[in-house]
Amino acid sequence: QVQLVESGGGLVQPGGSLRLSCAASGSIFSIYTMGWYRQAPGKQRELVAAITRFGTTNYSPSVKGRFTISRDNSKNTVYLQMNSLKPEDTADYYCNADIIQKSGGRDDNWGQGTQVTVSS
Repeated sequence: QVQLVESGGGLVQPGGSLRLSCAASGSIFSIYTMGWYRQAPGKQRELVAAITRFGTTNYSPSVKGRFTISRDNSKNTVYLQMNSLKPEDTADYYCNADIIQKSGGRDDNWGQGTQVTVSS
């Protein structure tokens, strides 16, 4: 059994910053790609940023230059530093991880989501 727990969401003014964290726990052998997705009301879930185990990153054009994804493999944790936040960044943010379990199974895992609201 694997669990992803996110933290760090909240209310911030336009131009402000937030840092999201997502820690994976359970019977983990290895974690491949970890990423952050977001879903705004009435919209489809979209990829925000992703990072491979070896540090290769990929960003949505809408956040490139403002958001930074990083991970600590020793802690099975992925981070999303969000700077210069805009009202259009308002959404529920979800952590995702491609995990190999000690049993040998491989699953695409999701966190419960954390809300980010950018408003004055």
